[in-house]
Amino acid sequence: MKKNKRRICIIPYDVEVVTGRSYRQSLRVLHEIADKLNKPVKFVTIEEFCNHAKLKKEEVEETIFGKEEEEKKDKKE
Repeated sequence: MKKNKRRICIIPYDVEVVTGRSYRQSLRVLHEIADKLNKPVKFVTIEEFCNHAKLKKEEVEETIFGKEEEEKKDKKE
């Protein structure tokens, strides 16, 4: 049985893909969100990122996870 692996947290690479910013700028955005939410650990969920950026969660997940699935298909070929 194959389990669908979807992440809850967003990583700088995801922010880079969604926003077009550099990796460093994406990392800065995630730190700003975590600081604004007073989180002791710098993990930011996709939902928290979407609220901050005022983006639709469905569109962001489609961009992130759709892209990952395409990369997996390319590696298999």
